[in-house]
Amino acid sequence: MAKILITGCAGYIGSIAADLFLKSGYEVVGFDNFQTGYKRPIEILQERYKDKFKFYGVDLKSDLSPIFSKEQDIKVVVHYAASCVVDESMNNPHKYFLNNPSSTLNLLETMSKYQIKKIVFSSTCALYGEAQYVPIDEKHPTLPNNVYGESKLMAEKIVKWYGKLRGIDYIVFRYFNVSGASEDGVFGYSKSPSTHLTENAVKSALGIVPFFLTYQKAETPDGSPIRDYVNVLDLNEAHMKAVDYLINNSKSEVINLGTGSGNSVLEIVNKVQELTGKKFDVKPADNPREGEAPKLVASIEKAKNILGWSPRKTIEDSVKSLLIWYKNHPNGWEK
Repeated sequence: MAKILITGCAGYIGSIAADLFLKSGYEVVGFDNFQTGYKRPIEILQERYKDKFKFYGVDLKSDLSPIFSKEQDIKVVVHYAASCVVDESMNNPHKYFLNNPSSTLNLLETMSKYQIKKIVFSSTCALYGEAQYVPIDEKHPTLPNNVYGESKLMAEKIVKWYGKLRGIDYIVFRYFNVSGASEDGVFGYSKSPSTHLTENAVKSALGIVPFFLTYQKAETPDGSPIRDYVNVLDLNEAHMKAVDYLINNSKSEVINLGTGSGNSVLEIVNKVQELTGKKFDVKPADNPREGEAPKLVASIEKAKNILGWSPRKTIEDSVKSLLIWYKNHPNGWEK
């Protein structure tokens, strides 16, 4: 199998991705600066896969040439690393405009220098802004209403320019809401406080944290916003298909990743309570988020048509994997 580079492999999605790629026979070179990632998942990957996994603690804004000159034959870069919390981006725009576009720019320039011509880039539905129609396809206008979405849109544009000027082929994935953990409960989401609905509901069912509703009333059947929750394993299997696609094709694409259907906030809360048999208090937050769209759901026809990818897991699967993860790691990974 091919050798790939995974950035952000000490984080939530990246660590699960590294495990999945390695399990499937790929050789993986991992990058992370531990700004938001954790050392323990790296240790587990090293224990499991020995010489198939090489890790470098490096910041993507630094000089990457010494590593690229050492690691020959990288076929595809899978670029997960990013700052990715909406509220934080509004309070600290400098961090987001520095990290997301600049890291991507430096990575692409180094790839070009070392003749690595394939990248899978993690982007976000946040760059669509307010939904003008649902389901949202890839032709929907990109009008971000937060710094995170804007920083990712800037990074996307850099990827596309390097595609045009330096011949780098790319798959840009625009994620909707990612949920779940690895099926064995070994890898999962550790950020605290969490901004992920399903994770917070499961933690509340387990008595780890109280649960707060952070939205204002929406024009939906139950009054809570509807979002598209894609399982993290399904999401990463799409990345494996993208790597295979890029190895065999020289055509670039922008593709949504979601489920094509939505669940409201209250539906998720009720589902967690049903599956766990635990009722927990659902309290309104002191400062609910403003300006949230009532419904954001992906069109995933392009993913189906180009990659032959469809999500296979359900919200129930995500909740069950999170129960295992949080029972083993109630406070996530230790720093």
